[in-house]
Amino acid sequence: MVVLLMTRQLTAARRFVEALPADLLAKLQVIYSPLIEIRPLPGVADASGARGLIFTSANGVAAAEAPRDLPAYCVGEATAAAARENGWQAEACGGTADALVTNLLNTRPDGPLLHLRGTHTRGDVAARLTAGGIRCDEKVVYEQALLPLTAEAEAALAAQSLVIAPLFSPRTAQHFSKLCPAEARPFAVMLSSAVAEAAKALNYNDLRICKRPTAQAMTEAVQDAAVRLAWVEGGGEAQ
Repeated sequence: MVVLLMTRQLTAARRFVEALPADLLAKLQVIYSPLIEIRPLPGVADASGARGLIFTSANGVAAAEAPRDLPAYCVGEATAAAARENGWQAEACGGTADALVTNLLNTRPDGPLLHLRGTHTRGDVAARLTAGGIRCDEKVVYEQALLPLTAEAEAALAAQSLVIAPLFSPRTAQHFSKLCPAEARPFAVMLSSAVAEAAKALNYNDLRICKRPTAQAMTEAVQDAAVRLAWVEGGGEAQ
């Protein structure tokens, strides 16, 4: 059976798997091996004076303790949906930090803004907005601790099984590249070219980069890889 190796934080990984088509899941052995653990940091974010919040991931939403009457500007529809579920009036402002910055510099929302983020982040959102004339402060509300592969994941990779490895962030991709057994040849699916660049040391059997940095695009890419590998496993040729 084809293995789907999920290395995302566990809650996000399960949410992604649950959204996959049932007929696809029937053909997959799902192995969860989170390489990052999200650890909220103590302390309430001081949002006094802020006119809006910025979330660049659903992890920031989950860790935030800030007033719900502020608008929330988010990277990606999934993050915006999480913010709405937690009581904020949220809008998706593009699928990447770059897109969010461009969107906000064009729409010019009332500032100052407050970016609630993790210890490790990309895009220099607060600095770029401030340089563009929209004051933006930032507050670290969670940390992302790196974890090892589970024994089950290591065994599947070392056995050179047909493993699909969706990778969603540059930091996770880089960490996975270092942990992956030398003999392993996973079928890697990258959310973006930035993720693929971080995993350039990875030995893979095949590499796919999503056309768009969205959960839907990743779902489609994983489904395509699973169909191709099912043909390989069955002794056929991929169509």
